[in-house]
Amino acid sequence: MHLYAYLYVAVSTRLAELRRDSERGDSPVPTAVIIFGLVAVAMAVTGLALAKANNWMNAIPNNTAPQAP
Repeated sequence: MHLYAYLYVAVSTRLAELRRDSERGDSPVPTAVIIFGLVAVAMAVTGLALAKANNWMNAIPNNTAPQAP
């Protein structure tokens, strides 16, 4: 019975400390917004690089697409 009382007091004390501590870190929402923004920028840069590469390849004289076997 003494062990149960000790565990109850220990858990109650820890929960009270957690409730009192208002500084619990950053919300995941700003992190998700930052990640979404970085992905959008990466997709834009990749699209621009692909467009530039296609334009450069199409500017080659006598350009023919490879034939599939």
